[in-house]
Amino acid sequence: MNLEGKTYVIMGVANKRSIAWGAAQALDKMGAKLVFTILNERFRKELDKLLVELEGDHDVVVECDVQDDAAIESAFKEIGEKVGKIDGVMHAIAFAPREDLIGEYVETSRQGFQTALDISAYSLTAIANQAKEIFNEGASIVTMTYLGGERAVPNYNVMGVAKAALDSSVQYLASDLGPKGFRVNAVSAGPIRTLSSSAVGEFKSILKVIAERAPLRRNVDQLEVGNAVAFLLSDLASGITGEVLHVDSGYHIL
Repeated sequence: MNLEGKTYVIMGVANKRSIAWGAAQALDKMGAKLVFTILNERFRKELDKLLVELEGDHDVVVECDVQDDAAIESAFKEIGEKVGKIDGVMHAIAFAPREDLIGEYVETSRQGFQTALDISAYSLTAIANQAKEIFNEGASIVTMTYLGGERAVPNYNVMGVAKAALDSSVQYLASDLGPKGFRVNAVSAGPIRTLSSSAVGEFKSILKVIAERAPLRRNVDQLEVGNAVAFLLSDLASGITGEVLHVDSGYHIL
């Protein structure tokens, strides 16, 4: 797949284990130009170390705090000024306080619930509202979700509720943006060792279950998920919107 001439915004690279980094690697190999957002300068050093591994020259990095509407508006205005129109956004941003991922969901704090839903779900809506102003025709948004939004997964707790809200947001955004020619989809990745997953209790046992029971009898990696993201962002998926594509070795069918 050739994505030369296409420009995509990647949101959510924390380190080399990030799913967003897998997507960045896939898109880079396909010739796309990439723009990265970071929460603040603290994340720039880590990102700079990663960028040297890519084949292309992706030098536009913009700060964006997704809990601040003004910051989101400013970020996409800056992106538009620096690169012009864009062809899509990969949203891989999620967070819940660690203490709300311990114990039972029924014990979730009000503040923890609000934080998880704000960062993990509402941010997609706020980003879509600003990104659409600089979209090229046929542009696409892809976000990252998980099976815990469809079923009650042990230890996923409030993050599962946030992912359920995210999945629903994908459908409503697809409905809103479809008449404008824009697509919105999600990739539901199997469990992968990332900074976020480290907060989920008994995570190693989840990986073991997938490897033993999933139809492919193994876990997936960042690049496999990244390739699926690249597909949904590309024109090859021009007829797909409002969809959740599972990349989890088939575990979701069980």
